[in-house]
Amino acid sequence: MANKYDNKRGIETALDILVGKWKPVILHHIFSKGVIRFSELQRLIPDITKKMLTAQLRELEYHDIIHREVYPQVPPKVEYSITDYGKELAPILKPMKDWGKKHIEHLKELYGETE
Repeated sequence: MANKYDNKRGIETALDILVGKWKPVILHHIFSKGVIRFSELQRLIPDITKKMLTAQLRELEYHDIIHREVYPQVPPKVEYSITDYGKELAPILKPMKDWGKKHIEHLKELYGETE
């Protein structure tokens, strides 16, 4: 069965999976915590809607980047963690974070911005 990734190259596939405003932020928090609950992600990323967070988590789960564990209790408890496969992203995300911080400083120097 063909899927939407059959005719794409590696960089396009990686960008489809990782790019967006929220996925790298979500992954950063899961990497930092190891295991994190949905409600904690909501608190750590206050600008994301519940609907968007759910959608982004589902996409990452579909691609086997994160694991979703549901505990049968009331109220429901859901935890997310990085899969072994997803851990391969660590060497990619850390330099992105570092470059982003460096870029903020560069823009401040370039434009004389102060926050």
